[in-house]
Amino acid sequence: MKDKKGISRRHFLGSASVLGTGMLLKPRFTWAVNRGADTKPALLGGEKTFSGSFPRWPIIDATEENALRGVLESRQGWGRRMRNNEADKFETRYAELLGVKHCLTVNSGTSALFTMLGALNIGPGDEVILPVYTFIATYNVVAMHHALPIIVDIDPESFQVDPSKMEAAITPNTKALLPVHIGGSPFDVDAVLAIGEKHDLPVIEDACQAPLASWKGQKVGNFGLGAAFSFQESKNLTCGQGGGITTNDDRFMNACVGFHHQGSVQEESPFAQGAARGGNFRMTAFQASILNAQMTRLEQQAKTRSENAAYLGELFSQIPGIAPAKLYPGTTNSAYHLYMFRFDSNHFAGMSKARFIEALRAEGVSCHPGYGEMDKSPLVASLAKNRHYLQVYGEKAMNEWLERIQCPVNEKVSRDVAVWFTQTTLLGTRTDLEQIAEAIRKIQKYAKEIRDATV
Repeated sequence: MKDKKGISRRHFLGSASVLGTGMLLKPRFTWAVNRGADTKPALLGGEKTFSGSFPRWPIIDATEENALRGVLESRQGWGRRMRNNEADKFETRYAELLGVKHCLTVNSGTSALFTMLGALNIGPGDEVILPVYTFIATYNVVAMHHALPIIVDIDPESFQVDPSKMEAAITPNTKALLPVHIGGSPFDVDAVLAIGEKHDLPVIEDACQAPLASWKGQKVGNFGLGAAFSFQESKNLTCGQGGGITTNDDRFMNACVGFHHQGSVQEESPFAQGAARGGNFRMTAFQASILNAQMTRLEQQAKTRSENAAYLGELFSQIPGIAPAKLYPGTTNSAYHLYMFRFDSNHFAGMSKARFIEALRAEGVSCHPGYGEMDKSPLVASLAKNRHYLQVYGEKAMNEWLERIQCPVNEKVSRDVAVWFTQTTLLGTRTDLEQIAEAIRKIQKYAKEIRDATV
């Protein structure tokens, strides 16, 4: 695991919520945009509140066009054997931006996670612990190695993995911890690293949603043995499909390079344990050239998201029953791939979350109900009947596994509480954000009528 001496310990003044949500900031206004709250909600036949539009994603211009043409005309690096100039360039730039020693490009965030578990020689009989509230790829990469995904519950205020649940799930078969910086906000880094160190387990950061997020002044991707990033089309840094691995460990990087290139480890790695295996998970020069073009906007876009998240937090602080997801005190920055907030139906006449989302969408505001109950999904349940798993673990152990992975906190959060805006919402204008808050206040005022309406 990474030596934690390298982690910045500078004092973080104030609550991270000031940066991330603005919940502690004194409001600068007395709701000057309240003009629409007295009008009938759109779901009940009124006019919709939101009149703006958010930037079409991804944002591109001639920079991307010229980058692609350059690769096309060079006739080099189309398939990227081991290296190509565009990938080399991006890996160097991204590593420098994060302050990490190594970066390796791969063809997706899923491949980044899969490669790192492969470099650790994770396989049948092993267990890997991960949070329930995450994209299914975090689960799939464990199952793809025929190891047992141990799904654990979350903190209901942050939606991040609950470190105490992670530690309680450790057994002699546990081989890695796989926490997720969900929504682009850091999980409780200090707590998870302490658990990994205590039990001598590698921590692999799923940072797929978290480019430029930071903890105590240091960017995520530096804390575990390795970290995965995704450059899929919806991500804050995108090339359509792509991924990256970061690490400060030379030997682990060597094992990852080998696994992503047909098992061709260049020198003996203690992580591979003599196992020569791998596949083709390489990134092409076309993908890398797009990333290099997108990098020119990354930091300014991140700044805009952070500023708008703080402003939206101010607006939400005036609406009872709406609260941004908690950021931990060590959080210096969230990447805000998602703006996640908590909906409390008690302040909306008992209206269901689903009805609230329906009403908000009717006002013209795009929003999402978030992740569901992975522990109860048919995909996860099917693993208990998979013949390969039955051969390795047996029917009794697989049935016990289904009981182990129940997550009641997530059940409440996913059904009744969590609501999202995507990152493009935070690239809008202040007027856009004010209209979002105005729409919610209108829904709150007419909550009983909306709850009881048959439309």
